[in-house]
Amino acid sequence: MQAGTMTGGILGPLFGGLLAEAFGLRRSFVAAAVILLAGTAAVIVWVKEGRANATEAKRAEEEQSEPFTFRMALRSRALVGMLLLLVLFQLSVNMFQPLMTLHIADLQGGLQGAVLSSGFVLSLIGIAGILASPVWGRLGESKGYYRMLTVCLLMSGFIIGMQYFVQNLWLFAIVQFIFGLFMAGIAPIINTLVVQNTDERFRGRSFGLTTSANQLGSMLGPLIGGMLGLVVSIHWIFAATGIIMAGAGASVWLSRRLRFRVKRRNVPYSM
Repeated sequence: MQAGTMTGGILGPLFGGLLAEAFGLRRSFVAAAVILLAGTAAVIVWVKEGRANATEAKRAEEEQSEPFTFRMALRSRALVGMLLLLVLFQLSVNMFQPLMTLHIADLQGGLQGAVLSSGFVLSLIGIAGILASPVWGRLGESKGYYRMLTVCLLMSGFIIGMQYFVQNLWLFAIVQFIFGLFMAGIAPIINTLVVQNTDERFRGRSFGLTTSANQLGSMLGPLIGGMLGLVVSIHWIFAATGIIMAGAGASVWLSRRLRFRVKRRNVPYSM
């Protein structure tokens, strides 16, 4: 699923940049609308939804009879933690998006072709995600999801923070690609942990909460990034993004260490 998302992340900026260069921005909106309409038609024609068996039908009835409220969600500290991580992740990733084209134009020395260059650089993140997503899935199964989530957050924060020192477009593109390798593991691992820490009857609604968390972060990120862009350069925004992501990774590591120590203290001694 993450690889499919990343494929769209490649084709979108790349084709968008090509269309903008060839036909202008207004016609790019028309092309995007046609693609969305085609996708809607494909869902109507080819996607068939139905109950696989009686067990799923019974589970659906139980979900309807037992409403999943925000109070129930807040009782699960693990679920709340994953939702907060999703907000911080989306906020961090989207903080520098409003200024990306202007920053690339500055790196290449002019606005000529900046839209196409931005599409190419953003597509590198998607390419890295396609390559890395299956790897993070296998590592999470074998090494532990919390451990891999900590690694992805810490390394993503460190690498994106290093953009503060980058002054060349080619080096900026390379660092963005490396950032994409580690960023690709964050969302799938968080979704996996949501499944593991949610009652089976309420998983559908828990994913509704994760979608809300994603949208909240996607809303706050550009707003915060745009406001920061008025007072500081984008180099400082990269540094702030790195601090937020690395801080999230450190909080995951510390919480797991603390929980492990508590469990050890509560285990009775035996010969």
